[in-house]
Amino acid sequence: MGILCSLSISHRQADVDHMEHARLADPDAAIRRLASRPGVAEAMLLQTCNRVELYAVCDSPGSLRAFAAEEGLPADSMSLHEEDACLRRLLRLACGLDSMIVGEDQILGQLRAALLHAERHGASGPLLSAALLKALETGARARRETGISRGSVSIGSAAVDLAEQTLGAMQGRTILVVGAGEMGTLVANALAAKGLRAIYVANRTFEQAEKLAASLRGTAVRLDRVADYVADADVVICATGAPHYIITRQLLEKSRGTNPLLVIDIASPRNVDPAAGEVPGVTLYNIDSLRRISEANMELRQQEAAKVEAIVDEELALLRRDLKRRAADATIRHLYQRTDELRLSELERAIGRLSSAGGLSERQVQIVSEFSAALTSKILARPTRKLRLAAERCDEQYLLTAQELFDLQLEEENGLPGHKAKAAKTE
Repeated sequence: MGILCSLSISHRQADVDHMEHARLADPDAAIRRLASRPGVAEAMLLQTCNRVELYAVCDSPGSLRAFAAEEGLPADSMSLHEEDACLRRLLRLACGLDSMIVGEDQILGQLRAALLHAERHGASGPLLSAALLKALETGARARRETGISRGSVSIGSAAVDLAEQTLGAMQGRTILVVGAGEMGTLVANALAAKGLRAIYVANRTFEQAEKLAASLRGTAVRLDRVADYVADADVVICATGAPHYIITRQLLEKSRGTNPLLVIDIASPRNVDPAAGEVPGVTLYNIDSLRRISEANMELRQQEAAKVEAIVDEELALLRRDLKRRAADATIRHLYQRTDELRLSELERAIGRLSSAGGLSERQVQIVSEFSAALTSKILARPTRKLRLAAERCDEQYLLTAQELFDLQLEEENGLPGHKAKAAKTE
């Protein structure tokens, strides 16, 4: 049976400088390499602006740390979690308890995307899929039953809060949002009700900028013309996925107007050259600056967080029970298959003998068949319950004994179906 484990680094351990170096340049190639690694049965990657996490069902957690090192990640600085600790971490993550902005909703979409990414590359399996689906269910329940998501619930809205704390009311101000993806959209939506004088949206794909700007009654800007709009802006918020600086010191020195300018860079990797903050009249904040919003946010939500932790405990217990029961499913399935093969064989012999002794009507054949199926089910009902209870007790020897007793020969399916079978293919 493989070990479920995760290796992660996030805003809790690293500042923006370290997070920029803790990224997978090509997640598609990385997950294929991880999934094909000897002893790895399942794999998933989660990479956001605030975290990089590797998940695997593997023979040894050490292989996950070795993989991280090979990929250029700071493996020694990353946190390793195994089995129950990994499951709990995943559920807490989905609830927003480990987010920079506690209770934020974007993590649910990011986790769904991570699972789909794993499935697309043939890296997912029964254990990770079950854990992820339970995590998403738990995250939805936490937001439904508690107030964990009240207030600023995204980095985008926190960036707007930071702008208001720095400059005061946004009413009558001009804002330039660089980036029209998920994060840029969150920023723009948070600004929509602020009574702005003007909002400009710049993006590499101009059509995407036009779409977002239209929804906000703003103006779309081509990315290569950002400098033309910086002079009029009171606030520039950058949130693109570009791997290079878009706002440089030189650009601001040439293009900035006479009014003070606030620049907030919430991208990872950063979109704004740190030296831009040295330009007179420019105040630069990056994603690390949002930590103070996060701390205030956490103080307000401590009581709600305690409620969410209780939900995590409940859902984790249900997930453990489900996973343990699944450990017996392969044995039970093969037991039923073997028994049904014998039943059908003997049924065919019996019908043949009865037919030669005078024949049976179609209805009589049906009755005999239904009787044999019902008898088989009743005989196997108690062993089925016992096997599932054994799985819940983590009594793997009990399952192995049942397999030997009934000559099931399914060593590759001990634990969750498919784990050892898939691992064997990669060894």
